Amino acid sequence: MSALQSTRNPQSYGRVAVLYGGRSAEREVSLKSGAAVLATLREAGVDAFGIDVDEHFLERLSQERVDRAFIVLHGRGGEDGSMQGLLECAGIPYTGSGILASALAMDKLRTKQVWQSLGLPTPRHAVLASEEDCKRAAETLGFPLIVKPAHEGSSIGMAKVGGLAELIAAWRDASAYDAQVLVEQWIQGPEFTIAVLRGEVLPPIGLGTPHTFYDYDAKYLASDTQYRIPCGLDAAKEAELKQLTARACEAVGVSGWARVDVMQDGQGEFWLLEVNTVPGMTDHSLVPMAARAAGLDFQQLVLAILEASYEAGN
Repeated sequence: MSALQSTRNPQSYGRVAVLYGGRSAEREVSLKSGAAVLATLREAGVDAFGIDVDEHFLERLSQERVDRAFIVLHGRGGEDGSMQGLLECAGIPYTGSGILASALAMDKLRTKQVWQSLGLPTPRHAVLASEEDCKRAAETLGFPLIVKPAHEGSSIGMAKVGGLAELIAAWRDASAYDAQVLVEQWIQGPEFTIAVLRGEVLPPIGLGTPHTFYDYDAKYLASDTQYRIPCGLDAAKEAELKQLTARACEAVGVSGWARVDVMQDGQGEFWLLEVNTVPGMTDHSLVPMAARAAGLDFQQLVLAILEASYEAGN
């Protein structure tokens, strides 16, 4: 038996509300993740039920007996500290990171600033709020660049750009999703994603896609995305990547589970991109793949995440 597995009797979790859906741009992904988690908890014998976090959420929450919440809300309204704060006020324990870590990880800019302050490698960047900002970023950072909303996930609103006109257009497009838009140096090289569960770094996954980058289509819809486990690194480099992941998560303060996205450049150096504190749990999702490589099936993974809610003190 893996040390990550839950040893708790399924009935001991009490009545568990699976929170999914929501109103963020990642609603559709969350609905799929939530349905998978809910079905698995029920199969395991947990007294679980689902709540789609819509405009009637507070009314529904007050009507139900809820002993513990399993958060499967992706993006704003569920992954950004607001749901965590609400549940703490209601005295309901929940899965995943607490208020501060959730809010920090959802903010790509603040996350990068924390990493930079600790000397952790993350691509050079700038904040865009005007065409003048775009011009300055082009002069300072050069091309190519990647533009991304600072508070979105699932690669929503992201674009790779190779010139000033493209940069301005991409900034305008990203602004439709978020008032704060970030632009980063493009790191040319392989991408890796690394899951963390109950303080343990799981086997890294190497990603490959014919798309320009690992975008929404590549993540959730495409059949030609490549997932490499083992990830293709030698033992020393894989150990370095796992250590960097652990430091990145510790810096942000994540708990329970998370997923870190990292690029490697042509010189073999790693660059931290972001932390996801409520990663996807669909049939295309990466944390279940990493868990399988660590010896956990989907049900064991879901129960381990639920078990971690006790350890986090949420």
